[in-house]
Amino acid sequence: MRTTGPDHPTRDAGFGIYLHWPFCAAKCPYCDFNSHVRHGGVDEPRFLDAFRAEIAHMAGRTPGRTVTSIFLGGGTPSLMRPATVAGLLDAVAARWTVAPDAEITLEANPSSVEAARFHGYRAAGVNRVSLGVQALDDASLRTLGRLHDVAQALDAIRVAQAVFARTSFDLIYARPGQNPALWRDELGQALALAGEHLSLYQLTIEPGTPFHGLAAAGKLVVPDDEIGRALYDVTQDLCSRAGLSAYEISNHARPGAESRHNLLYWRYGEYAGIGPGAHGRLVTAAGRIGTVTERAPEAWLTRVERDGHGIAETETLSAVDQSDEFLVMGLRLREGIDPDRYAALKGRPLNGNRIGMLVGDGMLERRPGGRIAATARGAPVLNAIVAELAG
Repeated sequence: MRTTGPDHPTRDAGFGIYLHWPFCAAKCPYCDFNSHVRHGGVDEPRFLDAFRAEIAHMAGRTPGRTVTSIFLGGGTPSLMRPATVAGLLDAVAARWTVAPDAEITLEANPSSVEAARFHGYRAAGVNRVSLGVQALDDASLRTLGRLHDVAQALDAIRVAQAVFARTSFDLIYARPGQNPALWRDELGQALALAGEHLSLYQLTIEPGTPFHGLAAAGKLVVPDDEIGRALYDVTQDLCSRAGLSAYEISNHARPGAESRHNLLYWRYGEYAGIGPGAHGRLVTAAGRIGTVTERAPEAWLTRVERDGHGIAETETLSAVDQSDEFLVMGLRLREGIDPDRYAALKGRPLNGNRIGMLVGDGMLERRPGGRIAATARGAPVLNAIVAELAG
């Protein structure tokens, strides 16, 4: 959707709002996201006032935009009271025009307490929910540090699908002890439950997490690369057969049910990142910029109350920065990229000989409209393909 504002090769991808609620009931041992536990509770009215201030600041930097998607991520946004969610969405609508068909997603955990709030979130304006199920096996849920069990997850999926027209849930695979046969059974169960969308992520051991320490000590063993590839192949096969093909490496949907907000990221669109530790990409008269807000929730709060925003870093992105980001993001998509947009960002086209070589090797394919995309063989080695094209 085209919105007014400075011209840019990626403006047609839309304009989104990311609202980061950084609080969780517990920190999962695999998670390296900007999330925090506050056992003493969170002052939601004070944080809501700060969000309103930062929303107003961001709107002042992006006049004339039409919001095509809003994503409440975290952390755990479903720990917020519905009135707080309503306040956030009302603040966005007061500062920008929100498209009538805008996708408004809230991430939620499948605990019974949070699922009980679903009707309140729907009344607040949320029209899509994404559930962090992560596993359909109680032992695995305990290993992953999740606070829900399978029974609660199944109930939350049922409630979500009854309340919201659009739903999704996440699973993590390549977990300790998992093999292709076990994953095939679990994924089959998930596909029977899924409506229109599934996000399926391969477990990665991130530095600084408890899982990283356990793995280094030999106390946590995850499937090796060969088994990981077999699990990936099972994922693609079963999802395709069920009509939820991959539209992005880790995301599967029925045609037309893709996450529009995530597509905005992968198509290298424009979005305002609001809340502690949120990242944004905005188009200004001087070019495309990246913004990062203060990570620590209380420090962000203090900065916003003092300055009217929590932005800690602003970077003007060079032509190389933008073209590299465009490649990294866009080649994750099944639809691939438009080389003309790359050329407009970089100031020169992609190397046709390198494209031809990668096509010949079965890593890339040419798609209608002149687009290029990673093949099923190329998707698992995408970093190498990007390095070859960008070099």
